[in-house]
Amino acid sequence: MLPHSYLTETQTTHRFNSLDIFILVLPGVENYSWFGYGWHMSEVLYEVDGHIATITLNAPERMNTISGVMLNELSEQLLQGDRDRNVRCIVLTGAGKAFCAGLDLASQMGQKESLGVLDAGGDMGSEFELRTAPPVVLHNLDTPTICSINGGAAGYGLDLAFGCDIRIASTTAKLAPGFAKRGILPESGGTWLLPRMVGYAKAAEICFTGRTLTADEGLELGLVNHVVAPELLNERTYSLAGEIAANAPLAVRAIKRMMRAAETETFEQNIHHVFLQLLPLFKTQDFKEGVASFMEKRPANFTGR
Repeated sequence: MLPHSYLTETQTTHRFNSLDIFILVLPGVENYSWFGYGWHMSEVLYEVDGHIATITLNAPERMNTISGVMLNELSEQLLQGDRDRNVRCIVLTGAGKAFCAGLDLASQMGQKESLGVLDAGGDMGSEFELRTAPPVVLHNLDTPTICSINGGAAGYGLDLAFGCDIRIASTTAKLAPGFAKRGILPESGGTWLLPRMVGYAKAAEICFTGRTLTADEGLELGLVNHVVAPELLNERTYSLAGEIAANAPLAVRAIKRMMRAAETETFEQNIHHVFLQLLPLFKTQDFKEGVASFMEKRPANFTGR
């Protein structure tokens, strides 16, 4: 992985194309963002290495709890990765010892900043822009996503992990669905995602009790795909991301769209939808390359065209 302070030509394009967020990255200088009201250290880091983008929640001093700034930056960086034709897989992880310990309740209680409608003391009449909320943005991405759970994932952070396509957890990771213990409910996708992942009865037990789960328990339930030692987490994550990125990106994105659509379609509707996606793929250079590489018994070199 590239260090966050290293700015490649590709990253320059990524980081300075946005109208909403402006990020300054120079060797030896921290990442800073401009949101129209001043500079601040970026709470979400973004970098691209080859065909893999890494998005890192960057507030380790508070266990990467979600702030208002982080909400905005995370949505922007997810969309940035999805728009980039060079990016074929997105890895979401956290800096420090935790992945994400949920909403920044300390900031909320002290009213240091607002989370809009998610603010415990905010205006209940305010509107929440769902289209740009990270869980909705994450769900609608066509680019495959892997959550590298490097530590605790609680509340909102756990829902973000569930929203990724694949989850790889460190043995030190804890999965904490403690919404009911805080007097709220999973507001960021958990009530939709969890029953589809483990079935209603298991989801009910997990949500109603709010009991913290170990990584191994998550693996047994099917909440995570793999559990590895902390020192092997990056290796396993990027090995899998590289394997995904080596395939034809247009085909992988189409597969993800159809799997997502199948959640609300009948079998016949989905088959019809799949054929509509299949026809343009037959005309791509990648389809020709896939057939040629198979016939010639060599690795394929896909270009995304």
